[in-house]
Parts: sequence; C-alpha cells; structure tokens
Amino acid sequence: MYRMTDTEWNFARLIWESEPVASGELVRLCENRFAWKKSTTYTFLKKLCEQGIFQNESAQVHSLISEDAYLQEQGEQFVAKTFDGSLPKMIAAFMRSKSLSREEVAEIEQMIDAYKEETV
Repeated sequence: MYRMTDTEWNFARLIWESEPVASGELVRLCENRFAWKKSTTYTFLKKLCEQGIFQNESAQVHSLISEDAYLQEQGEQFVAKTFDGSLPKMIAAFMRSKSLSREEVAEIEQMIDAYKEETV
C-alpha cells in the first residue's frame, strides 16, 4: 500500500475527519488549515485518489480506505520490513529505549487478553 508523505497524511486526516465532504468545502478547509490554493488541494486529492485511498465522485470526496485500515496496513508493513514480521521483536526494541508506565502496561495486557478471548 502507498506510503503517504507527511503533507499527504495531514491532508488525508482532514478528509477522514470531514467525510463525506464536498470538494468545494474541502478547498475551503485546506485554505483555512494549510493556507493552500485550490490547485494545491486538487493536486493532492488527485494523487491520493490515484492511489485508491479516496474517491472524488460528483464533487463529493469520501474514503475508499478508512484511517484505521490504512494505519493497520502501514503498521504491518513496518513490522514486516523492519523486524522480519515479528511483533515481539518490535516490542522488545521499543522497550529497550523507552520505559512503559503502569497504565501503558495494563493497556497492553488488556489488548492481549482481549485478543486471546477472540481467538479461542
């Protein structure tokens, strides 16, 4: 899946927050948030539509891929590329450089417990 630049990511988040959004309204939102001209908005929109992330049909912009689905795919690609697909290796590397709070540990344990219940 296509990996967005930081600017594309900020633009995509704006669409996900606002969708469905009329293309004219999107131009106004981008002008207010990013100080973009109409042409800049349409250039970025066209690129992300070509990548299959959004669709601009009848002057309405909506996502073809949800933000959650995009993030999940990017996370999976990162783990696959950087840690040979091993989530435990990624967590171990992360924990070597950052300590977790008790709340974070509890949250991770809850996610693991919920996963165990779903897969039984």
